[in-house]
Amino acid sequence: MRLIPRKIFLTRGVGIHKEKLSSFELALRDAGIAEFNLVRVSSIFPPNCKIVTREEGMKLLQPGEIVFAVIAEMATNEPGRRIAAAIGVARPADRDKYGYLSEHHTFGQTEQEAADYAEDLAATMLATTLGIPFDADKDYNERKEQYLMGGEIVDTTSISIGVNAASGGVWTTVVAAAILI
Repeated sequence: MRLIPRKIFLTRGVGIHKEKLSSFELALRDAGIAEFNLVRVSSIFPPNCKIVTREEGMKLLQPGEIVFAVIAEMATNEPGRRIAAAIGVARPADRDKYGYLSEHHTFGQTEQEAADYAEDLAATMLATTLGIPFDADKDYNERKEQYLMGGEIVDTTSISIGVNAASGGVWTTVVAAAILI
């Protein structure tokens, strides 16, 4: 049996609870994916796969279903500590080729910094498989222009979440996920 996803959606969430596991569950609920049996997979964006909205993707799934996902998560119980999680996506112009998803989780970055970093990771991984030269010393915006102008990478995107951890002796967890259908 071959499983090649044809659709994918991106989602994110945050959870706060006195128990770490419960804060993770609440983050999954906030992301809308707690009702599935999530199986973590590596970071390939399948050929001919279409990005759909979370709402459209959820209509195709049933509670309890085994669902493949690329997930980034970060948790802390240190009050005020900034945490972030992001998923980056890079798709090739040739839809018959595969692309990349990247997961990034970190302390200290803003939501936008985490999003940019994850997008850069995915684009760089794709560029190396397509033989596109890249300069690691350039910032991502410069490399992104180079990638897009080369015509091999059609687009990149990301989803991220960044928060300052709650106070009061509780855990704060953030998740970003790409759900493959």
